[in-house]
Amino acid sequence: MVMDDRIGPPLTGGQRETLRAFLDYHRATLAMKCRDLSDDELRQRSMPPSTLSLLGLVRHMAEVERHWFRRVIGGEDLPHVWSHTSDFQAAYDASGSTRAEAFAAWEAEVAHARRIEADAESLDVTGYAAGWEADVSLRLVVLHLIHEYARHNGHADLLREGIDGTVGA
Repeated sequence: MVMDDRIGPPLTGGQRETLRAFLDYHRATLAMKCRDLSDDELRQRSMPPSTLSLLGLVRHMAEVERHWFRRVIGGEDLPHVWSHTSDFQAAYDASGSTRAEAFAAWEAEVAHARRIEADAESLDVTGYAAGWEADVSLRLVVLHLIHEYARHNGHADLLREGIDGTVGA
């Protein structure tokens, strides 16, 4: 059984505090699903032909954090970490990756995202999302990331169960 040390969102917090807490809760969920597994276990794929693995999900979420917070809200001109063609799915193939490499990138992007969110005057701050050809608010970005993590944490749940039978939140 994997120890659950996640902190749940406040039951009566303000909007920004609650959104921030939900995002951090989902980040912690992904980390928890990967806890106590070897690199080989983290690279274990769901089923052919999919390249999806827990390590691939961590790499993918590093790309997502980088894109939405640093590129869209922060306005930084940055390449993708694992793709030369701006393909977010390329991160899923973690066959040559290690826990140390993937988690270092993910944790660095989460730290950048937290700084950008904390430094923003309000959730109404906007950035340009080129893929959507529109300005988007920080509020939308945070909600989008919560959605993205929630979907992928469902995948992580199934992947972890397939590796060692561990199930749960």
